[in-house]
Parts: sequence; C-alpha cells; structure tokens
Amino acid sequence: MNPVLMAAALALSAAAHSQTSTPATSQVVLVCEAAYLPARTVWTRTVAIEYDQQRVRSVLIDGVPVYTFAIRGTVILTSLDNERIQINTAAQSWSSDFRGVASAHGRCERGRPMPAAGAAAPG
Repeated sequence: MNPVLMAAALALSAAAHSQTSTPATSQVVLVCEAAYLPARTVWTRTVAIEYDQQRVRSVLIDGVPVYTFAIRGTVILTSLDNERIQINTAAQSWSSDFRGVASAHGRCERGRPMPAAGAAAPG
C-alpha cells in the first residue's frame, strides 16, 4: 500500500475512534438488610449497579466486583464466594443461599452512589 494512503487511513481511523464516545453511565446503590438463617444474624449488604441506556455494565457487592451476572427481567443473578445471590431491583429485595447450608432474605433501600474509582472524597 502507498505510504501516503496508509497514513491517511490511519489518521481517519484515529479520528473516528476519538469521536466515538462511550455511553454515559449511571449508578444505583441498594443497601440491603439481609437476615441470614439459621444463625439469625442481619448483615448490611451494599449493591452498586452501573448501567447505561442499553444494559447493566457492572455489579459490585460490598465494594467487590462480581465475576459474572445475568439479568432476568428485574432480577440480577450472581454469586460471590460460595453465596448465590438474587437481587430484585423492582421489589428491592435480596435473596441468597450458601449451597443449601444457609440462606438470607431481606429488603433493600436506595442508597447514595459510590464515588468513581480514583475520585477524591469531598471534605
């Protein structure tokens, strides 16, 4: 290929890439009070859901990004360690189990969005 044409093609490619904007994302935070049985202990679990106009982009539980998740309607299905977790975003509820050994159920409330990674905390 002609070096001038190659340089022009690379310049056009770079210009197109720089004009491609990533979709703006938003974040919803749910603070869930999950009652774990049989121990009858209540844990506060924080779920951060980052999304754009088309899909959920990431899920963090207690600040830890989950490896994978699936969406079924308004329910997010995921796991963390040995805990299988279902978060119903419409009903704002938490449900989980540890492979049948223990389980948890609870209600969630909307919390404050977490600061972006690397952002300075106010104050």
